[in-house]
Amino acid sequence: MSHSPAPGERSPQRRRFPRRRATLLAAAAVLVLGAAAPPTPEARGIGDRLFPHLGNPGYDIAAYDISFVYRANDQPLDAVTRFVARSTARLDDFNMDFTHGTIASVEVNGAPAQFTPAGEDVVVTPTEPVPSGSSFTVTVHHTSDPRGGGEGGWVPTTDGLVMANQADAGHRVFPGNDHPSDKALFTFRVTAPKELTVVANGLAAGRTTEGANTTWTYRTLHPMATELAQVAIGRSTVPQRGGPRGLKLRDVVPAADQKALESWTAKTPDQIAWMEKRVGNYPFETYGVLIADASTGFELETQTLSLFERDVFTKAGFPDWYVESIMVHELAHQWFGDSVSPRVWSDLWLNEGHATWYESLYAEERKGRKLVDRMRVAYQLSDQMRADGGPPAAIKAPVPGKKISIFRPVCYDGSALVLYALRQRIGTAAFDRLEREWVRRYHDSTATTADFVALASEVSGQDQARFLHPWLYERTTPPMPGHPDWKTTPPKPA
Repeated sequence: MSHSPAPGERSPQRRRFPRRRATLLAAAAVLVLGAAAPPTPEARGIGDRLFPHLGNPGYDIAAYDISFVYRANDQPLDAVTRFVARSTARLDDFNMDFTHGTIASVEVNGAPAQFTPAGEDVVVTPTEPVPSGSSFTVTVHHTSDPRGGGEGGWVPTTDGLVMANQADAGHRVFPGNDHPSDKALFTFRVTAPKELTVVANGLAAGRTTEGANTTWTYRTLHPMATELAQVAIGRSTVPQRGGPRGLKLRDVVPAADQKALESWTAKTPDQIAWMEKRVGNYPFETYGVLIADASTGFELETQTLSLFERDVFTKAGFPDWYVESIMVHELAHQWFGDSVSPRVWSDLWLNEGHATWYESLYAEERKGRKLVDRMRVAYQLSDQMRADGGPPAAIKAPVPGKKISIFRPVCYDGSALVLYALRQRIGTAAFDRLEREWVRRYHDSTATTADFVALASEVSGQDQARFLHPWLYERTTPPMPGHPDWKTTPPKPA
């Protein structure tokens, strides 16, 4: 996600424990009272510090197959979500993350199952318990409601819908495990009026027209976190071009704006080549930019198809260096955040710090905006950023009712500053090796801050834990190696 200019820059404003129902003393109560009330359904998660109810212990999802029927962007979509999972414990019942839709039925392994809402969860009780270590299939017939936005999920555009599921909103669109630690393959099947275009993550896998509607199918070839899912429906055109090493690129742009936007979308192949030179081959099957006529306040790194507001490219006042660096920011996320995903949301700095880092390097190399100047300003403001948002690897919880408020400045320049400090300490050559090894070792997987610290120690040949700990976890900013004259400004009183 990108929505913050450089600090001080006068840039345009924008942007597992078993899943059984705990009975404990219930059995004893039966002996005394002769009967026991069923346990109260409750929302449960995997214990993420920032979003404690996200995810569901007791199972891991391997693949989703999601069908939507779209009529208009102010009407609920009919939907069927199927997922194949593997249990990590005996499941007498289990939870799914889901809200903002109505469930008609749930089946587990083809048999009807009971289901009960619990907060933003749904508690499912199958006819027969699911044994530990077994594969099982869940089918949910439901609606997916794009109305009542503001917390993410579906975002209405002038001619359709797009998705913006970060960080806690995928379950406003479809049921499942809405946490980046449980990545899965995805298939999307979307039926819409035939005059509209539908594009989703991954590669096209078929299109059929029947009467007034067309059904479009897309499949990912790599696992994906729910927060990175994307389905775009609208009056769009899909220009295609070649990228480095024969990579297939496709963009999604408003049909009326294709010519005006071509000068921007044509920059993607060179930007990918620039990134590949630094961190290795692009990690997915395709890439492109999705330009939507919508108001979100941010851009978003949805996997293989980054979401941008149309105004970024068409509104007067956005300098070229700014637009191009934001394009690189979202592109860099395909390696940092998408291919290598955070194990918990507290690891967000690994996503945004790296995307900001490569955004800044690009602006320096291609636009002459010196990285050291940006880092000096970030250092000056670092204590204030930590006071406002917490240290980079221990950010503060979201403001109630504003889930994306975890994306504070400390996640961006405050976290890129950690990478700059590490490069100052271990040298450019070792730092570059670390970056390439990070995305190679953890591709299509998840990783933690501890993993990054361990790899930095391995690659540099020195234990970096003592050096990195204050940079990542303390309230005040350590001295910057090589810049003894850099000073922080004391934070303003709360």
